[in-house]
Amino acid sequence: MNVNDQIDELDDAVAAAAFRRLVRHLQTRHDAQNIDLMGLAGFCRNCLADWIRDGGFAGDKAAAREVIHGMPFGAWKDAYQTEATPEQLARMEESLKKNDPAH
Repeated sequence: MNVNDQIDELDDAVAAAAFRRLVRHLQTRHDAQNIDLMGLAGFCRNCLADWIRDGGFAGDKAAAREVIHGMPFGAWKDAYQTEATPEQLARMEESLKKNDPAH
């Protein structure tokens, strides 16, 4: 752990409130495509769904994605997801190389 990393010192209620705000923000920013999030930051809405499962969420992958997307993933994908360009896919691949293996 980085000695300057204070994230584990955050009160769980504060961390949960910030997480919920992030998820709600992403639920309203459909223009922020998952492929673009992956290309910039190496994670997307689907990663958040995986992470809540890793954190103990009892539902399956589909249920976790529904929590994060605010609707079933298929419905979100049909309504908001655009086809990824070769450039977006290349940015995502480069970005993923920077992720911690525990991502």
